[in-house]
Order: sequence, then C-alpha cells, then structure tokens
Amino acid sequence: MKLQYIFVHGLSGWGSYDERYQKRPYWGMKNGDLMEHLKGLGYDCYAASVAPKGSAWDRACELYAQLMGTITDYGAAHAEKANHPRYGRDFSGEPLIREWDEEHPVVLVGHSFGGATIRLFSQILVNGEKEEQEYTDPDDLSPYFKGNSAKLIRGMVTLAAPHNGTTSYDMYEDPDFDPYAVKVPAFYRLLGRIISKINQTSPDGRESFDYAPYDMHIDNADVLNRKIETIPYVYYWSYPASSTEIRNGVSCPKKDITEALFIMTSTRMGSYQGKTKGGIVIDPSWQENDGLVNTVSAKAPSHSPQKEFEAANITPGIWNIMPKYPYDHMSFQGGLLKHHEIFPFYEQMMKMIASAITDGEGSVN
Repeated sequence: MKLQYIFVHGLSGWGSYDERYQKRPYWGMKNGDLMEHLKGLGYDCYAASVAPKGSAWDRACELYAQLMGTITDYGAAHAEKANHPRYGRDFSGEPLIREWDEEHPVVLVGHSFGGATIRLFSQILVNGEKEEQEYTDPDDLSPYFKGNSAKLIRGMVTLAAPHNGTTSYDMYEDPDFDPYAVKVPAFYRLLGRIISKINQTSPDGRESFDYAPYDMHIDNADVLNRKIETIPYVYYWSYPASSTEIRNGVSCPKKDITEALFIMTSTRMGSYQGKTKGGIVIDPSWQENDGLVNTVSAKAPSHSPQKEFEAANITPGIWNIMPKYPYDHMSFQGGLLKHHEIFPFYEQMMKMIASAITDGEGSVN
C-alpha cells in the first residue's frame, strides 16, 4: 500500500493549481514549499486547490475532480438549488495524483475550513448523496454521488478546523452581545478590518448557503456534523491551536504569538458568551481561541466519537484529539507576518500517521 497525502487549504487559501502557489506556497509560506520538503523525505504530498470562499460542498466536488482527473460536477440538484452552473473546471488532463485505488489510498490533511471540506468529501465518497441520486438520471449521475468507494481514504487530519463553527461570525449576530464594546486598540481594529475584508464573500448570484461563511456559523456547522459520519476504517487526528491566555477572567491574545491581523477578532471572541439563533449555548469554554477559531471547536466534530490522543492507542473510526498547538491559526502554514518554522512539526506528524496506518493495515511502501 502506498499512501498519498492530500493537503487542502482553508478560507481564502490557494493550492498548487494556482499561480500564486509558485510565488508563495500556502503550505510553508516563507519556509518554502512544504510539499517538496516532505517529498524529499519520502512522502507523496500534494496541495489541492479548491474555491477560496466556496461552500464545503463545492470544495468537496472540486477536490474529487482533481483526484479523479475529471470535470468538476457540483451535482444537478445542488446546482439548481444554489443557482450556479452544474459543471466547473475540467481536470482531465491534469489530475492531482496519477493513481487512486485501494493500493494507492489517500490521507487527507485540511487546514481551517479545509477540515469541513475533507470531512464532507469523505462522507459523499463513501456513502453517496441520496438527493443527487433521486434527482439525476442514473446515466447522468457522477460516480462521486453514488458512493461505495471503500478504502480509498485511510486517514484524515485537521489543523485548527472550525468543526463546530466559530464565534468570529456568530458573535456579530447575537443581539445580547456588542462586540464593538470590547476594547481593542485602534491599530488592531484597522488591521482586523483588513483581514475581514479579505475573507468577505462577493455575491455572484448563488444562494447564501453556498459560501464558506454559512458553513462556519455554529448552527450550520452542527447540521453538517449530524450529516457527516466517521468511517470505521479511517484514522482521524485533529490539532486544535491556542494563542490566548486568561486575563481578568477572559481570554486575551498573546501578542508575541498572535498575528496582529487577528488581535481584534481574538479579543472579541475571548470576551464572548451568549447563544446562537438555534439555541446553542456559547459558554466560557468557547473563549479560548487561535485568533480566528475557538480552540474547543477545533478539537473534534460534535456528534462524533472522540478521545484525547494516546500514542499507544490509535484506532480507526474515532477522532484523536491532539495536544493544543501553542500558536495562532496561521502558524500551521508557517505564519503570515510572523514567521513560524513548521517543517519539524510536519515531519513528526507524518511519521506518526504513517506508523499508525502501517501498524494497523500492513506495510506502507
């Protein structure tokens, strides 16, 4: 069995199909291309390119097309509901990987919203999608929506993923909380508005549920979590991050390890308590964060089997929650304005993953 590692970027991110990646790789940033570094150590690693601000559904369909080397099919039912074309980019002549079968399965690695992307991708790949099956003529239905693609995935890793949503969106919609009343120096407010603008979606005619921010609202993330099942033979790891500390009873960003762009959002998240529109209570356990995602949300998806990581007890079908990574949200990339050396982290992570799957499934060549 030959494992292939597919890295999926987060919101506003980019991958190897994007020209931007050649100038500044999302995976590695100033450190250089992490994919090339890991390939040099014997790991087959690839950086997918999915819609920077698209929904988890659209991104999952794009990921499938890249891995299969086919045209992107968003599904006839979804396309009609979302009000956008059914088909997207054709990857027939440029697949991300050359072989994809039970002897060449993939391990999926998702940063931030890439976590929701790879989880939904796996759900559809294995179980299919009933709505698409019922809506579409069988001869016109993408194999992706038929499911039954057993054992094409062997592992899944999420890095600072908003599994259960993030209060960075919900706190602005809670009538009982005023985020603007939380004191933040003017300099950080200015920088915060910059990152907010970068992550804003520009309406292009599609329905509001077909954008990434919709999936990252806590109520909507909960709906997604109820849909997505863990796969019995897949190994799961999640890495939450934290760059805050408790001061005066609330979580405050550590400025030495938190990007200046995130200070405003992190400060407001660290003070927020309330309730979502759907009734989910946001208590103080949600205040610890990495600048953009609540640490508790990044631990594991709600409604899924999970446990704290134990090196001697890694079994498939259950989320292994790794120790908190003591840096901010973008440290997994290598940092934006703050340089962060990440190669040693990934070298250790890859060794652990390969060892666990090898011990459980047979040799990995």
